Amino acid sequence: MAFALTGRFRGTRKRIGKFSNSIDGIGEQALFYWRAVAWAPRALIHYRKETIRLIAEISMGTGALAVIGGTVVIVGFLTLFAGGTIAVQGYSSLGNIGVEALTGFFAAFINVRIAAPVIAGIGLAATIGAGSTAQLGAMRVSEEIDALETMAIPSIPYLVSTRVMAGMIAIVPLYALAVVASFIASRFATVVLYGQSPGVYDHYFSTFLIPTDILWSFGQAIVMALAVMLIHTYYGYNASGGPVGVGVAVGNAVRTSLIAVVTVTLLISLAIYGGSGNFNLSG
Repeated sequence: MAFALTGRFRGTRKRIGKFSNSIDGIGEQALFYWRAVAWAPRALIHYRKETIRLIAEISMGTGALAVIGGTVVIVGFLTLFAGGTIAVQGYSSLGNIGVEALTGFFAAFINVRIAAPVIAGIGLAATIGAGSTAQLGAMRVSEEIDALETMAIPSIPYLVSTRVMAGMIAIVPLYALAVVASFIASRFATVVLYGQSPGVYDHYFSTFLIPTDILWSFGQAIVMALAVMLIHTYYGYNASGGPVGVGVAVGNAVRTSLIAVVTVTLLISLAIYGGSGNFNLSG
């Protein structure tokens, strides 16, 4: 260590410097996340109109995106096709061992615990998250955030906390739509495309669809929304380097939020289903 600090072994000194910068960056992000969450009550009280506007913008989109329905339609289509894919793969795989009647179980089990949360999280990162990063990044490079500070308007509550709360509020109906779309697609593919009896599918689907799993799935979606919005607002708020820097910030935020989505899925699955799995084969 002494040689690295005195100027010898430049490679070691550079590695130590990079490691120190990484630790500083983690601390900076943690402080930003804490401030954004701590200011959330103030954002809901003092910036209620801005929060409502952001909820509408997140759900239905603005400008050209509003023509196709914004995030509602995008997340709906993603989970719709994901549910259909699960039904196709489940029916063909279970049919190889002669138990294709259990496709309803497959759809109820996989859609709620894995497919719908992950697909909704990816759609959230690609639409709401990327848009928030681009908006805040453009405001940062054009010095609009600095202008807010000079007018004694706290930028984190007004720009960050409002977006975080709007994302967490909007994800509840969005995720409800996502789950319903995945269920409809799975049933359509199994009953209409493969010709399985509707009664058989509905029996196994209702037997293995556990209500508590749906509640945990909604909780998982809310945690994902919190993580995605915090990550994207951080990168947008701290963007630099002009338009190119905004693009780099969006790319870094999307990569980080995708990692966060699958990490949240893993941790919550281990915490809830890692022991017994909350699963009993019956019916």
